[in-house]
Amino acid sequence: MRNKKWLGSAVLATAFAVAITGCSGNNSGGGNNAPAPANEGSANAGNQNAAGGEAEKPAPVTFTYFNATANKDIETNKTMIGKKLEEQTGVNFKQEFLVGDLQTKIGTMIASNEYPDVIQPDAGIDKILDAGAFIPLNDLIDKYGPNIKRVYEPYFNLMKADDGNIYFLPFSPLVGEFKPSPTIDQGAFWIQNRVLKEAGYPQVKTLDQFVKLIEDYTVKHASEDLIGMTTLTHDWRFFATTNPPNHLAGYPNDGGVQVDVNTMEAKVYGDNDGTKRWLKTLNDLNAKGLLDKSSFVDNYDQYLAKLTSGKVLGLFDYGWQVQQAFNTVNKAGNDDLMYFPLPIVFDENTKDQYLDPPSFVNNRGIGITVSAKDPERIIQFFDNLLTDENQKLTRWGIQGETYEVDANGRLYRTPEQIEKLKDNDYSREVGISYFAYYWPMYGGGSTFPDGNAVDPGRQPEVAQASFTDAEKERLAKYNAKTYADLFAAPDDRPWYPAWSIALEQDTPAQIFTVKQTDLQKKYFAKIVLAAPDKFESVWNDYVTEYRKTPVDEYEKTMTEEIKKKVAKIQGTN
Repeated sequence: MRNKKWLGSAVLATAFAVAITGCSGNNSGGGNNAPAPANEGSANAGNQNAAGGEAEKPAPVTFTYFNATANKDIETNKTMIGKKLEEQTGVNFKQEFLVGDLQTKIGTMIASNEYPDVIQPDAGIDKILDAGAFIPLNDLIDKYGPNIKRVYEPYFNLMKADDGNIYFLPFSPLVGEFKPSPTIDQGAFWIQNRVLKEAGYPQVKTLDQFVKLIEDYTVKHASEDLIGMTTLTHDWRFFATTNPPNHLAGYPNDGGVQVDVNTMEAKVYGDNDGTKRWLKTLNDLNAKGLLDKSSFVDNYDQYLAKLTSGKVLGLFDYGWQVQQAFNTVNKAGNDDLMYFPLPIVFDENTKDQYLDPPSFVNNRGIGITVSAKDPERIIQFFDNLLTDENQKLTRWGIQGETYEVDANGRLYRTPEQIEKLKDNDYSREVGISYFAYYWPMYGGGSTFPDGNAVDPGRQPEVAQASFTDAEKERLAKYNAKTYADLFAAPDDRPWYPAWSIALEQDTPAQIFTVKQTDLQKKYFAKIVLAAPDKFESVWNDYVTEYRKTPVDEYEKTMTEEIKKKVAKIQGTN
């Protein structure tokens, strides 16, 4: 493990933030909220002593936790949820979040060999593992982790490093029956409602149709200084520009490869006809003055600001990544400027695959460091989180405050509760912003024994309660009750996602991932912004350089690793 490089894309950081921010751009209030059932055996084991009575409460302790994402620093016992967890365990965490550059922060820790007790290093996990900063968890889990075993044991083969040790707990173990999201927290092409309305709510299936809608609207409203399309290229979020041709071809987000469902053969698409077609579309838009030229220089905050300005008519991105901007737009209350997700593909006969199938992402997680003062106490706290009761607490919040339970035991949120949770400060006060993700947890799509969704964003009652009347009417025009109804059901892909596969450091396959990113950042802006008559020439220069990289070794390695992962999951390896 310590000589491994984690492939990939923060596409997942992706997929992660989903649980925090929740649903589609038009359902911002429904995120992170799902009900949990009553105690169910070991899934709700409390702090009991051998005689069956309440165990003596341990002395209070505060641990340090660095989380490599953005939020406000806080001690967890200053939140409603954190206070309840402290009452159960005596444990409080002083949480520090990322400010500045992640790799610099991680590098400073490694150089000093001093770490917080607990780290969620996100895209810096490879450096943390290589430095030996995480302690093995195997013995701790055996001694203190009955709930950890219940939740994670089906995935232990995927979690173990080459030395047989488990160094961190990922965020995606499926518990119960899989429940797909009723809203779009993953990839989609987004278009402003006013564009659809003016066009009479047409069926929009292909990229050409999507672009034509935007072009027609922009021409009619030439005096309004509109941006036809924008795209995100900043830092690791560059995948928002490189991934679309994969989705347009009818594949889910497997990172840099497209995987054949039957043969499990992996092929890159970075220089294939789909990527050329996508970049040619952007090039045409640019030539017509419909593409935001500063897409290739704007940072993430500037990108979000443009989306909140109401000037951008269309884009591709992942719901979790643009949720913050969509929340702001939705809160302003102008329905015309809100965004509608569409499963756009290249060709009419292509089946879209935007919705994620059940998956286990094993290249992100939370670990205990070599500097931890009391690993046993920390692992016990982690184990306590993994009860049905506490998963309901951390994901849904406080009954009567952030959710309700109906006569049939269904968990739901009132429109007022959904609206309140759009306020980031309120969500932090409750603790949902801190506990709904980046801790040991039931993964997205999990359900409780009573059938309620663990993630509130996947509870249909929450999604529908968060929709405005205008949204419901618009969905009805497309014969849909939720946004997910617009998208095809995901095909089963037992390896999914391929981007979570670890590649050995300094091997041809791992070197390819670095070179590919460097080449795409160097050439994509040139290709898109080139004069139309120069497009072919610049594209050919890019392909020539691309094919000098170890593409074949990468494809061979990924195919082998995908097959190995499936064999581990199926217990045949």
